[in-house]
Amino acid sequence: MSMSLWGLVSKMPPEKLQRLYVDFPQHLRHLLSDWLENQPWEFLVGSDTFCCNMASALLSATVQRLQTSAGKQGEGSAILQHISTLESIYQRDPLKLVATFRQILQGEKKAVMEQFRHLPMPFHWKQEELKFTTALQRLQHRVGETRLLREALQPGAEAGQVSLHNLLDAPANGKGPSEALATLLQETVGELEAAQALVLKRIQIWKRQQQLAGNGAPFEESLAPLQERCESLVDIYSQLQQEVGAAGGELEPKARAVLISRLDEVLRTLVTSSFLVEKQPPQVLKTQTKFQAGVRFLLGLRFLGAPAKPPLVRADMVTEKQARELSMPQGPGTGAESTGEIINNTVALENSIPGNCCSALFKNLLLKKIKRCERKGTESVTEEKCAVLFSTSFTLGPNKLPIQLQALSLPLVVIVHGNQDNNAKATILWDNAFSEMDRVPFVVAERVPWEKMCETLNLKFMAEVGTNRGLLPEHFLFLAQKIFNDNSLSMEAFQHRSVSWSQFNKEILLGRGFTFWQWFDGVLDLTKRCLRSYWSDRLIIGFISKQYVTSLLLNEPDGTFLLRFSDSEIGGITIAHVIRGQDGSPQIENIQPFSAKDLSIRSLGDRIRDLAQLKNLYPKKPKDEAFRSHYKPEQMGKDGRGYVPATIKMTVERDQPLPTLEAQMPTMVPAYDLGMAADSPMNMQLSPDMVSQVYPPHSHSIASYQALSREDTLTTFPESHLQMPPNLNPMNLSFDQTHPQGLLPCPSQEHAVSTPEPLLCSDVTMAEDSCMSQSVGGFPQATWVGEDMFPPLLPPTEQDLTKLLLEGQGESGGGALGTQPLLQPSHYGQSGISMSHLDLRANPS
Repeated sequence: MSMSLWGLVSKMPPEKLQRLYVDFPQHLRHLLSDWLENQPWEFLVGSDTFCCNMASALLSATVQRLQTSAGKQGEGSAILQHISTLESIYQRDPLKLVATFRQILQGEKKAVMEQFRHLPMPFHWKQEELKFTTALQRLQHRVGETRLLREALQPGAEAGQVSLHNLLDAPANGKGPSEALATLLQETVGELEAAQALVLKRIQIWKRQQQLAGNGAPFEESLAPLQERCESLVDIYSQLQQEVGAAGGELEPKARAVLISRLDEVLRTLVTSSFLVEKQPPQVLKTQTKFQAGVRFLLGLRFLGAPAKPPLVRADMVTEKQARELSMPQGPGTGAESTGEIINNTVALENSIPGNCCSALFKNLLLKKIKRCERKGTESVTEEKCAVLFSTSFTLGPNKLPIQLQALSLPLVVIVHGNQDNNAKATILWDNAFSEMDRVPFVVAERVPWEKMCETLNLKFMAEVGTNRGLLPEHFLFLAQKIFNDNSLSMEAFQHRSVSWSQFNKEILLGRGFTFWQWFDGVLDLTKRCLRSYWSDRLIIGFISKQYVTSLLLNEPDGTFLLRFSDSEIGGITIAHVIRGQDGSPQIENIQPFSAKDLSIRSLGDRIRDLAQLKNLYPKKPKDEAFRSHYKPEQMGKDGRGYVPATIKMTVERDQPLPTLEAQMPTMVPAYDLGMAADSPMNMQLSPDMVSQVYPPHSHSIASYQALSREDTLTTFPESHLQMPPNLNPMNLSFDQTHPQGLLPCPSQEHAVSTPEPLLCSDVTMAEDSCMSQSVGGFPQATWVGEDMFPPLLPPTEQDLTKLLLEGQGESGGGALGTQPLLQPSHYGQSGISMSHLDLRANPS
């Protein structure tokens, strides 16, 4: 969602802003709307010729804008009269208008900061663009001034044609014209260096965004705007170089040498920084598998006209150690051994006039073999990072200046077998998410804030699954309990925790045979392959513990069910449902988890349709209403070849009737602990004959469903002993709530379905169910910033990029952004989740 500063200001109560519009009437400010913030008022400080010219042009544009808006809105002649009065007032001193508007915008920014805690992202980017554009216009103006001054100093300049006095606004402290020319040139070169710093920063941000896109973050890939910036600065460089050359004897030899070396340094930096990897090689790279990559030289059109023989770009594998040596002044050690042999690794760097770019695309790269390095301590091969180095060389200009260009790809992990893929992806996910800009290759933090981990998992989930429905705070709470093996019940408990690489993908989860990432990646894969449309319709709660499910379903009518990802298996989804005995006592059953293979035999929707004991999707949606669009139409009569269709259906057999529960408190209820095998028995010691059994051996045949006994039954005590507050509806979590688009936008994709008929499901919304929309003692509905709240909350990574963007813009990064937590704590103290868990453990006696 693109949000302007004015978009926020116009939503604020007018009385809050009245004091801002003393020098400029409020109703006229409204006519200018967001046009005002898109002009460079902030960057016209000073009263030199450039600022005066810009101020006059801006005054005319403002009057024009006011008249057009007033006309569109059918304003009366009084307003038009008002506008022309303003014009006559400011015509005497247009710079006063600039100062007035600068003050108004600063006041508006301050008001937005006070109310919303940070400014919208698009506003920051627009300001950066204005800053560069103004700097470029000022440079062009300065080059013109330099030329006029130099021509006036040339012997034989016609008297009266150019008045020296006019050129020198004020010949500073009695300086002679020659000194004035030297000063003007030095200042202009200084401004060129400052503009170059802006471009280098944007190139850096582009590279970082490209890396984050590897984890699924949105990314504006086009390099055209950066190429335009580089080319415009090279043009200024050429003009200044000519001026220094033409000034000849007017400059002292020493001053002239300094100017020339500063200009050459600008050019060298621009040229070497504008060689970029536009298409990254795959970051998990399998040997003996074809792959592609591409580089782009932003200044190629300027410097590589049409050479008889275009320079060749070469691609080589380098280790982390070799990558580090590249960044050192002395460059790589000579005769560095290649770490792996790449085939088809040279391509010509060529200009494409229609494409307006200079690039080299490697279409048939193949890594034959990899030579592993010595590893540190417990490091595995899937933690070893290397990269592809792209290099080329050519000569520049009439002096045949030798230029060497090098660009390093993002780090990649080389694997030789598919079973290494999962751990390699973890290394890359961590590196993409948490590496700093300008790091020593490829150093990355060992521990990161849990909040940043949440953002990363959410981006990855949405991108990998292809959905615009992200994870909710309740999901993050469950994930935190899992990764930290900590059964704290409130989000605040994890708000300021940090998570280590080891916890993420080295330590085996308690009571399991896999790491956190291996489990999470299994869920990703299952959802992407079989469950995308169910997830996008918010039919799957998914990330929720078995214990919490119990507390949700205990008070529900017979046949209420929900879907959760298995805790004890990688890539499994299970149906938990409540069965009530003849006396109404509840029992929660968890059906053996289904894998992707199971769901390819019979889909989840059809399995749910098969089980008559499943009636309502939690909280109260009839199953046919929720899942109808996911049912496969049943074939009636014989098929085209005269066969009667046969179908596989799922059943869950019970080997004995529901026991009648005695209303008594169990002797011991174990504390909720994520370490317990959540898909294996929860030995709640209700009575010896009721201890549930472990799953039968999992086979993928349909028969195994019929063989299911009471394997995973969680028998629970009557609700009278649970002491649940009558008003507590434990999960007031609107699962139909869309993910706030402005937070982490993700291209919305149509649900993928294997069936040929189109999906009929409109997004299933559960919010109509009154119990879901009641605000009870659970999570506040707007734990994630709602879509009607502005501006959308900035994820930590966006905050980092914005801070970098704002450096040196006169705004403190932190101040302008505020520190808004990604997972906002509940306003109601204990959250809904906490209540339910506490109920599970409470012993009122």
